[in-house]
Amino acid sequence: MRTPAGHRPRALFVGLATVDVTYPVDEIPRRNQKISVPAQHVSAGGPATNAAATFAFLGGRASLVTAAGSHLLATIIRRDLESARVQLHDVARRRREIPPVSSIMVLRRTGERTVVSANAAVFADIGAKFDPRWLAGVDIVQVDGHYMRLCIAVARAARRRGVPVVLDSGSWKQGMDELLPFVDMAVCSEDYRPPGCNDVGEVMDFLASRKIRCAAITRGARGIRFVDGTRSGRVSVEKVRAVDTLGAGDIFHGAFCYYLCLTGYGFRDALAAAAKVAAFSCRFPGTRQWMQKFRRRRSAGG
Repeated sequence: MRTPAGHRPRALFVGLATVDVTYPVDEIPRRNQKISVPAQHVSAGGPATNAAATFAFLGGRASLVTAAGSHLLATIIRRDLESARVQLHDVARRRREIPPVSSIMVLRRTGERTVVSANAAVFADIGAKFDPRWLAGVDIVQVDGHYMRLCIAVARAARRRGVPVVLDSGSWKQGMDELLPFVDMAVCSEDYRPPGCNDVGEVMDFLASRKIRCAAITRGARGIRFVDGTRSGRVSVEKVRAVDTLGAGDIFHGAFCYYLCLTGYGFRDALAAAAKVAAFSCRFPGTRQWMQKFRRRRSAGG
């Protein structure tokens, strides 16, 4: 899968959108403790959302299929996507529920994050209906496993059209067995554990048994293990002083999809290029602030 010279790659991302409320903290609060923090940040989040924003930032054309709804808080999601130049296909546009809200604490000294979120439970009954025209001209599809029936429907339609499907997943979710037959590439975190799998090797074997020939497992600063057909190996990750690791995996996935669409990038090359983008993003707070700095560095030829 390569896009012609001069063509901006186009991707369709399917999955979760949230409203993220982030607090920088020195320590995670103890039970029944209240703390005050000097700042807060409110933005859109979610695996598919952050990946789509990254894909668009790097130069692609991104669309997002998700559930946002008509509640006032959904305005945060819509405005963020407009700013990121991501086209929104909202399958819950007539719904009035409060969209998923994530409460996030980021440790100042390490950049590690703790997240509490309802995720897809808010719109748990979202079905599989989508407009097939959303796949027109799309070079790659990524599904994150949230709103599983929707992910399955889009992945199945993409398979019929010959559009490659990438799975981004941090955990085994109900319905995953039905989704995997339509997945071409799986790029998952080390927390992804199919039934009966106890380590990364067993996860790789499981995915291979499902005829997924290209698979990768991200392991944070310890790098990435991958299998590409008959070839396997590791991709190292640049060590940085992390300010905020929130969304780093999502950013990685958006960058991976972008680079995979470019001429000259194979599976391993796209993983390596995406790892550099994700590592860079960890040097800055939030999931968008890194973009301005990255743009300056790229303009300067860095």
